[in-house]
Amino acid sequence: MAVHAHPDDESSKGAATTARYAAEGVEVLVVTCTGGERGDILNPSFGEAPGTPEEMAALRRDEMAAAAAALGVRQHWLGFVDSGLPEGDPLPPLPEGCFGLVPLEEAAAPLVELVREFRPHVITTYDPSGGYPHPDHIKCHDVSFEAFAAAGDPERYVVDGGAPAWTPSKLYYNHDFSMNRIRAVHEACVAAGIESPFGEWVERREAREIPEREVTTRIEIAGFTDQRDAALRAHATQIDPAGFFFAIPRDFELEVWPWEEYELAESRVRVDRADGEYETDLFAGLRPGDAA
Repeated sequence: MAVHAHPDDESSKGAATTARYAAEGVEVLVVTCTGGERGDILNPSFGEAPGTPEEMAALRRDEMAAAAAALGVRQHWLGFVDSGLPEGDPLPPLPEGCFGLVPLEEAAAPLVELVREFRPHVITTYDPSGGYPHPDHIKCHDVSFEAFAAAGDPERYVVDGGAPAWTPSKLYYNHDFSMNRIRAVHEACVAAGIESPFGEWVERREAREIPEREVTTRIEIAGFTDQRDAALRAHATQIDPAGFFFAIPRDFELEVWPWEEYELAESRVRVDRADGEYETDLFAGLRPGDAA
């Protein structure tokens, strides 16, 4: 189960991993917390923007369906309303009724029920910072962590006629936009004489001194970048097909950074990993024959 804040997040964070596991026969469910109603049009070639949040939400539902098909995964909407990204100094208050303002137990309840219905062994989501300070990304972390902790407790989130308690085994945080990755790809581009799309980004994020989190797991993605790219392009309101996501030749990118990275945040199974070594499978410790 991959839990994300908005439609398009599943295509820019861990997409090749989900495509890989789906192709291997793993049941993969993408969960989208909000409808993306307050997203801006980020693709300059898109054309006229929808006139209302309802029209934007309908358009993004269609985009999400196309992205899920490209990745070969199932997808479920939690049904919350996009909070938008507040800007200004001081920041304005969040809109009434948005996901970022929903109390934790109310926001987590539908995800807890979905975990009990789908019965995932592994859940992926964002770290406590949200990856960047968008209120929906932070709330996405909060509800995912709460669901991981609570879904196995039959005394919590009790629903008459609901699915029985289910305890997922592992919780991971996505690290697709880590500075280690961005810096490595940027420096390799400079050394090879390839124009890097990350120069200003490296300088901007370094200036903010964003701390790097531990990476425990690297998933090889060779053979699945086409699916990821198709899913990105499906989100035509958000993704510029001439933008930075597609600026680096794929063969070169895979030579420099052939993984998607994760942080194992919680595990209820034994994980044997020597210092300095990475897991290479989100299901390490869960496969037949692994130590209990």
